[in-house]
Amino acid sequence: MNIEKVNLSNPFEKKEVVDFLAGFDLKYDENIDYTVVIRENDKIIATASKGKNIIKCFAIDKNHQGEGISGSILTNVTNKMFDQGYLHSMVFTKTSNQDIFSGIGYKEVAHTDKVILMEMGINSIDKTINKIKKDFDVKTETQKAMLVMNCNPFTYGHQFLIEKAASENEEVLIFVVQEDKSVFPFKTRYNLVKKGTAHLGNVKVIPGTEYIISSATFPNYFLRKEDDSLMEYTKLDATIAGKQFGEKLNINRRYIGEEPYCPVTKKYNDALMEILPEYGMEVVLVPRKELHHTAISASIVREKLKEGKIEELKEFVPPTTFEFLISPEGKEIEEKLKNSNSPH
Repeated sequence: MNIEKVNLSNPFEKKEVVDFLAGFDLKYDENIDYTVVIRENDKIIATASKGKNIIKCFAIDKNHQGEGISGSILTNVTNKMFDQGYLHSMVFTKTSNQDIFSGIGYKEVAHTDKVILMEMGINSIDKTINKIKKDFDVKTETQKAMLVMNCNPFTYGHQFLIEKAASENEEVLIFVVQEDKSVFPFKTRYNLVKKGTAHLGNVKVIPGTEYIISSATFPNYFLRKEDDSLMEYTKLDATIAGKQFGEKLNINRRYIGEEPYCPVTKKYNDALMEILPEYGMEVVLVPRKELHHTAISASIVREKLKEGKIEELKEFVPPTTFEFLISPEGKEIEEKLKNSNSPH
């Protein structure tokens, strides 16, 4: 049985894969760039895909499990990632597939009762956390608080939440979502957070890495999509925060803002409040800072930017953010927003 590459621009070939996955209660992911199948008598009996360095949509007909097919098809996808320069790969899959992936070298990052995130290659969750300790001088003897923020862009609402955490804890770590799927690029968002918190001596601003709200741990966050997988993604991301970052960096508290607008973020907050206490991490839910009886949010800032209401933004963002918004780079983002319908 040969491994065949699927032509993803061919609707018929793609639909075959979609229909096959549906038999396993799996959905074909929207961010796939490579798919292969194995057929028997012209019918698909196995498939695997990838999106950049993440293996997705893996399924084998139950009548052909245990025949060595899984190793062949997964090795093909892993080799494709290697050929494209990805030396570290991840897989989000059902927990029942753990042994299959362990057999070809993948190791667990975290799991829920239904899904597991595994990885293989030159990087690992342990190496990433050790690098954070070294690069940002994070001492594990000190108990600390954490916040995870996208800051698209950084507002007075974000600043208010960070200042509250800084006033109530010896040290605060801000993890800025590193995935570049927002209209404000990661480097810009990261720099705006650093500038907007420069007055707080006990705050450290850290890139979120690929383990916190990323395409591997929580793709629905960027799609703003509610579906059956949302709950598992939220649980997985929360588990990684508690089991890996919380326990290894001595984080005993996580601050989150109330979410009056976005149902996806609201469900994420619910998962954090359910799971993090299992790892000794208290969740502090803080009411949003309001302006004119309306919660300040980055989405409102983006909307006003899109409408060209620049002067009104002075009430919503710190001077450091406003300075960026009126800069040439900020004007480029304003034009992008005017031509975009993206939720981010």
